[in-house]
Amino acid sequence: MYNLYKSLIVSILTILLLTACSSKSVEQTDNGKKEINLLFNFATSSLDPNVDTSYVSLRAGITETLVHLNDETLKIEPWLAESWSSKDGQTWTIKLRENITFQNGNPMDGVAVKASLERAMKDSIAIKNALRIESIEADANTLTIKTEVPFPEFPSELVHPNTSIIDITETDFVKKPVGTGPFAVSSFTPGTSVDLIRYDEYWDGAAKLEKARFSFNEDANARSLALESGGADVVFRPEVESLENLEAIEGVTVESTSTFRVHQMTMNLQRKPLQNINVRKAMDALINRESIVDTILRGHAEVATGPFPSSFTFAPDYLEKQTGIEVAREFLRKAGYEEVAGVMKKDGEPLELTLLTYSARADLPLIAQVFQSDAGQLGINVIIQQIEIPEEYMAANRDWDLTTYSNLTAPRGDAGYYLNATYHPNGALNFSGADDDKLTSMIDKLNTTVGQQERSDIAEKIASYVDEQVYNSFILHPNTLVAYNSDKVKNWVTSRSEYYMLTNELDVY
Repeated sequence: MYNLYKSLIVSILTILLLTACSSKSVEQTDNGKKEINLLFNFATSSLDPNVDTSYVSLRAGITETLVHLNDETLKIEPWLAESWSSKDGQTWTIKLRENITFQNGNPMDGVAVKASLERAMKDSIAIKNALRIESIEADANTLTIKTEVPFPEFPSELVHPNTSIIDITETDFVKKPVGTGPFAVSSFTPGTSVDLIRYDEYWDGAAKLEKARFSFNEDANARSLALESGGADVVFRPEVESLENLEAIEGVTVESTSTFRVHQMTMNLQRKPLQNINVRKAMDALINRESIVDTILRGHAEVATGPFPSSFTFAPDYLEKQTGIEVAREFLRKAGYEEVAGVMKKDGEPLELTLLTYSARADLPLIAQVFQSDAGQLGINVIIQQIEIPEEYMAANRDWDLTTYSNLTAPRGDAGYYLNATYHPNGALNFSGADDDKLTSMIDKLNTTVGQQERSDIAEKIASYVDEQVYNSFILHPNTLVAYNSDKVKNWVTSRSEYYMLTNELDVY
């Protein structure tokens, strides 16, 4: 009875909140200004583009990077940089576009970009490791960048949102970064929303919208309800269960787009049980991928056999694996475990695992619960622990065994980003703690290799090796789900990279 009353109270509060949001939306529309509200699934407490892992500043059109990813061709193209070239893959000449200003009117020139990149490397060890820059020289609108080693794919690293160019003379990076994008920050409420106003002098043509709000809610059901009530105009990753209801609403469009993302089970190799490859194989065998895709994602995903979607040339043809409870039991037997009175033990010690998950991606906690149930059938006690910001928690703590985690694996159409970030000892996303000399050597070879086919061949070998070692388990490639009011919103494009959202072309009818 208590739970029933609690549910009713939550429902009433939700309705009141959404009604208030709806009223505000109508009021804003009535004032004649062109504006929209985009509701995102990750909250952020900082707009600092060089360290924020939610990439809000880029997604909200506040900042831009030197290099842009073309979602159609999966090739990089000029953005703030007009061109780049290198004779040896180590010394790079980057020509910046001319006559671009930051949102405070200051020029975006070589000196400003140099200072911005240096600040990014100083404040983010991940960016420092990714860019591997030894020196930067600025002369008017030309940068000369030397990397620590020959690095043929260096320009593709400049797509990363954390390399966004900002005016570092404006020092309120957390609340009001000043970039070159079509929208400037009007106000920011950490964890709630950022309000934006059009920057009229935007170099690629002033935005069609006069204002925009980029708001946050990590509850997928609340995001869906916000679109239904009119409290939001565009909703990123609405609740899967609500899609049929949303599609039935006149004027609402739901898009399900394949992306470069993978849901994976990250394994902490510093934990003793998972140092045994047969235990890792057992964990992998327990994952019922087809069932998860059909029931939790309702078919809006592709079963993953590795980190990269099968459409990429560097995705290997994996051997078919045996999966299921009995297969997992046999792997555990090889690892020295036996089931005693319904409990999986080794040397008298029960097998207990701490599994991290987070609610910003609503399907991940559900995957964790399914895994917990299946592992329980083998006598394995899986303790689920909810966290808020997975990257921060996994980097700072080693008291966990597994994490249901979601990661972009090829956002630049190249395997180098994911393999470096996830499996190189210096990788920013190497939460598993992988430190394998053979694997590191292969990645280092990839980093100095020129030519797409040659790089694909090496990347394929690395992906196969990672699969053999079961350093992580790959569950599925989820589609990007976006629902929006197509009676109001014009020119919305669902980006496969998930980087580009509020653009100068976005408009309202």
